[in-house]
Amino acid sequence: MKATQIIKNGLIKENPTWVLILGMCPTLATTTSAINGMSMGLATTFVLMMSNIVISLLKSVIPDKVRIPAFIVVIATFVTVVQLVMQAYVPALFETLGLFIPLIVVNCIVLGRAEAFASKNNVWHSFLDGVFMGLGFTWALTLVGLVREMLGSGSAFGFKFINADADGMLLFILPPGGFLCLGLLMALINHLRKTK
Repeated sequence: MKATQIIKNGLIKENPTWVLILGMCPTLATTTSAINGMSMGLATTFVLMMSNIVISLLKSVIPDKVRIPAFIVVIATFVTVVQLVMQAYVPALFETLGLFIPLIVVNCIVLGRAEAFASKNNVWHSFLDGVFMGLGFTWALTLVGLVREMLGSGSAFGFKFINADADGMLLFILPPGGFLCLGLLMALINHLRKTK
């Protein structure tokens, strides 16, 4: 598999959110703002990248009978690193994302890429897969968060562009707005993908 194909798969052809429809829990729960979506995506990208590298390096020494538990231990190690770094350096963001940071361990994107890609490919391709699947997930979460934030509170990345006295559409900050926004964006992006 060529590096350019891996990059294109992660960002467009096999995007975890728009195409594979994986990781819907953090997609819907953490995207009330663009910053939250981007932060969750970048945290997941780091875990994907590092776990893919380690799993690719260890694939020949991990017995088949304990393959999945071993993958989960590797993933949990990097999630713990992300959690501790966020707690130390960006505590407000850590408090906002809360429970969803430790839940990266069971995010089907991370375990799925470990099983489907990293355990079968070399370190370089596994690294690229982790980075670009993570960036594909990040841009999807950021876009959903940006649309929800703009419509729900009249701001983008925390900067108000609508009069402070005016309220946005509350629906888009609430969970039903997340479903609505995700569905409409997914339909639009898949339509654009198919027309190219």
